[in-house]
Amino acid sequence: MQALKIPGLLVLAGGLLFLAGCGKKAETTTDLGDWPGMEADLQRTLQEQSDFYVFKTPEDWQRETASLVWDDASDLPEFADPNAKKGGTFRYFISDFPRTLRTIGPDATGGIRPYLLDYIAMPSMEIHPNVPGRVYPGVAEKWAVDRDTRTVYIRLDPAARWSDGKPVTTADIVFTWYFYRSPITNEPWYADFYTKTHERLTVYDELHYAVTLPELKPDILEKAGNIAPYPKHAFADYGPDWIEKYNWRVLPTTGAYTLLDKDVDKGRAVTLTRVEDWWAKDRKFWRGRYNPDRYRLTVIRDPNKAFEAFQRGDIDMFPIGRPELWYEKLPDTHPDVQAGYIAKTKFFNRTPRPDWGLWINRSQSLLDNRDIREGIHFATDFDQVVTNYFRGDSERMQTRSDGYSWRTHPTITARPFDPAKAREFFAKAGFTQQGPDGVLRNEAGQRLAFTITTYAKALEAMLPILKQQALKAGLDFTIEVLDATTGWKKVQEKQHQIALVALSRSVEQYPRYWEMYHGSNAYDDAYLDASGNAVPRFADGTPNPKPAQVNTHTNNMTMTFIPELDRLIEAYDRSSTMEEIKRHAVDIEQIIHDDAGWVPGWATPFYRTGYWRHVKWPADFNVMQSREAEEMFLHWIDTDEQAALEAARRAKTTFEPQILVFDQFKTQ
Repeated sequence: MQALKIPGLLVLAGGLLFLAGCGKKAETTTDLGDWPGMEADLQRTLQEQSDFYVFKTPEDWQRETASLVWDDASDLPEFADPNAKKGGTFRYFISDFPRTLRTIGPDATGGIRPYLLDYIAMPSMEIHPNVPGRVYPGVAEKWAVDRDTRTVYIRLDPAARWSDGKPVTTADIVFTWYFYRSPITNEPWYADFYTKTHERLTVYDELHYAVTLPELKPDILEKAGNIAPYPKHAFADYGPDWIEKYNWRVLPTTGAYTLLDKDVDKGRAVTLTRVEDWWAKDRKFWRGRYNPDRYRLTVIRDPNKAFEAFQRGDIDMFPIGRPELWYEKLPDTHPDVQAGYIAKTKFFNRTPRPDWGLWINRSQSLLDNRDIREGIHFATDFDQVVTNYFRGDSERMQTRSDGYSWRTHPTITARPFDPAKAREFFAKAGFTQQGPDGVLRNEAGQRLAFTITTYAKALEAMLPILKQQALKAGLDFTIEVLDATTGWKKVQEKQHQIALVALSRSVEQYPRYWEMYHGSNAYDDAYLDASGNAVPRFADGTPNPKPAQVNTHTNNMTMTFIPELDRLIEAYDRSSTMEEIKRHAVDIEQIIHDDAGWVPGWATPFYRTGYWRHVKWPADFNVMQSREAEEMFLHWIDTDEQAALEAARRAKTTFEPQILVFDQFKTQ
């Protein structure tokens, strides 16, 4: 995918948490005093925002679209196996029990959200995972683009249904925009995104609508159509108290799986059930997917315990990314692998890579010195991490934005591990004297020491490499491994010195910079207007020489505030062609590299998966733009094979081993 249905969301890789890009911390609103009810508030909003919500007639639709070329993706290839078997129960795991079933709002970013929204709910159009730049129909039947007016015209599929049988209509589309943009929803990031990146929503009748963007973008179809609607009829009592009211409410879905109240086993497991007579089950691009009748997600908080559960056969599949699991705990010579009970698969994908690395908080003492930051680059031995910890399976990231179909800067490379070079930069910052512990000190006796904070516990064994090697450059790294909730909170509140984290990337044509690097995501008062009031953009005011209001809960984890960079980012975001985007990206990447606020870590060009023999896949295993094996739900349970496997394990008979590599999408 991904097709993230929420195009702005950035997932914190490895932590099963989501960072809601650029908004402030949500504050629950519960005052019902003057609330007129959802329908009345919706109608009031439509009137007050009549420049955004526009209603026209079917005759207008006919006139405006008469000369446009329509697309329904019928020329694109399928990617699932239409002969996949239906049935069975797929057993998998999640790392924590969800705190809510909401897919938006506080605590709605836990491990269950992909199974309710991101992987399941159908947007109007979905990004084709094997044909970049093209989309295929979800709840839309067809679409057309008018580039002169920056407008995408969309006809909904008349057969599209919610899981409760009600039709999907433009009333749901309108409600979805109202829902995202409403202050009652209390999600500033969504409100900002769906206000600033969409200029107008025009509705013609129950099946036809159009989305107009403020700028023509190369991915206009994705921005206009890759949005999953919410069911208006299920939000009749939406209001200021909706967060509490909807915490455990199961909503109708357009997708293949729903959640029944009886299948929420609090604290232990959640089980999805395939929607009976799902309306899209025979649609091209959707048939052959979502095959198990039931999808049971058991809570196993410790990843090592989850791996043990997989080896016992308690769960059907496990992502074997960690080298020690792949090479040592489940080697190719393992009896269950050699017996053909467990299959091991390595699949090379092509997606923007999670940006693992060191995020240096420039607002912290000493780390605001560029010489210190550049010295940290040369003192950080990610090359050895790649070679020893990842056993050569990973590769060093070179830019902030590796993995896109084009290189965002033609020459930038990561600074190599070079203790002598690091000491040169530390000396420029005054750290010239080495103490008896091998750590550099300045004239005031201050030790050159910083804390690396992470909440990726699976990487805990990697961190001693960084600490040991940094000491060769006279730098002391203190390692702080926190639980996910505590660590996330610390980084979100910008209380860290250096963070070892990564943001997963949406599958998009070009990277985003605004969330991670615009100064307004570091400080609320980064820019001031003529009256001294804070404004959000470089173009709206002048840089504040002494910003003081830290903007917490944003993805600017380096606290970067460079006005020239902000000017370029705003120009980048206004770009209408890939040529313009690429030109600005070179300048942006150069500034980020020179500023040295982020130490490039590693990326892995594939994912590895182990699964029991009865789990089956298409002939090519998976799609090019998949980030994990289950993302597109292409697998199925072969219940006959399941019975044969159980019999073989009892009889101690064997099958042909399956140790597979799929490299059709491997880049050289």
